[in-house]
Amino acid sequence: MELEFLGTGAGTPGKFRNVTSVALKLLDETNDVWLFDCGEATQHQILRTNLRPRKIDKIFITHLHGDHIFGLPGFLSSRSFQGGDGKLTIYGPRGIKDFVLTSLKISDTRLGYKIDFHELDNDGEILNNDKFIVRAEKLDHRILSFGYRIEEKAHQGELQVEKLKEMNIPSGPVYGRLKRGETVTLQDGRIINGKDFVGKPQSGRIVTILGDTRRIDSIESLAKDADVLVHESTFGKNEGKLARNYYHSTNMQAASVAKKVHVKELLLTHISARYTAKMAKELERDAKQVFANTKVVKDFDVINIPMGK
Repeated sequence: MELEFLGTGAGTPGKFRNVTSVALKLLDETNDVWLFDCGEATQHQILRTNLRPRKIDKIFITHLHGDHIFGLPGFLSSRSFQGGDGKLTIYGPRGIKDFVLTSLKISDTRLGYKIDFHELDNDGEILNNDKFIVRAEKLDHRILSFGYRIEEKAHQGELQVEKLKEMNIPSGPVYGRLKRGETVTLQDGRIINGKDFVGKPQSGRIVTILGDTRRIDSIESLAKDADVLVHESTFGKNEGKLARNYYHSTNMQAASVAKKVHVKELLLTHISARYTAKMAKELERDAKQVFANTKVVKDFDVINIPMGK
């Protein structure tokens, strides 16, 4: 599981930061990629990575401001041209369907795949499959904005192969049955309960990705005990009043909530163009005074999220 940042800027594209988009790479888990927001020129950013558009089968939109959605029509069209024919699901606030379908209709764009739309009005669970649960909650922005909590389900415990070998149980199909917890009768008459040879399940990972927001309690429930929290940082230290007036957050607010709800790693994004490279480092340094494991991400940063991080 990895996060790859395709755009980390706020509002408008800059020389060093494109507007918002981040890919959650689940290639080892489900052989898919999920995209969170799709700002202008996201497909151009993808060209500079190893991502394949056809692998992206879910897009989660946090809110409908242009710096988070203006890249969608181009990306959807290119995905079709590049051989993507698998169904795509788009989650986002009500209005995302109209935006996409109107753009495609007016440009006479025809896709070689189906899009399923899940428009959101309220908090709640929006996805639950054999691997993941995704929950969305409303944030506090000028327009409806959501944060997403992605919870990986627990991994089955490992088969204790060495223990089986010590008991002279030969490898083969029987190992698969034992790992499934079945009771097996061996050729020599021994009866083996697979549950006795499987370790404890390992907890899955939690990733929280927020849209634009002011400080609000729902951030805490979305981010509680997360392995990684992706939080906007449009404003810096001593700019709390500006952040509130413009419905955004500061680096210090993000760090405070990360500390409060026991996040393991805080990634600050949605960085204003006012913050050059040196000033962006100051954002990070200031936030680290509150929450040490903080990083201001840059375009094309890849963050690995290992088990048990």
